[in-house]
Amino acid sequence: MDDITHLRIVATVLSFLCFIGIILWTLDRRKTRRFEEASRLPFLDE
Repeated sequence: MDDITHLRIVATVLSFLCFIGIILWTLDRRKTRRFEEASRLPFLDE
């Protein structure tokens, strides 16, 4: 394998790990209340 193939493999693995990290961050139960409050922000009157 040449260098560009190794670079593509590393980029793919890092992207996948970042994706999994985002999924785990959004499913964290400790942040549920914060996300619910943020979802109501557009509907609040000033």
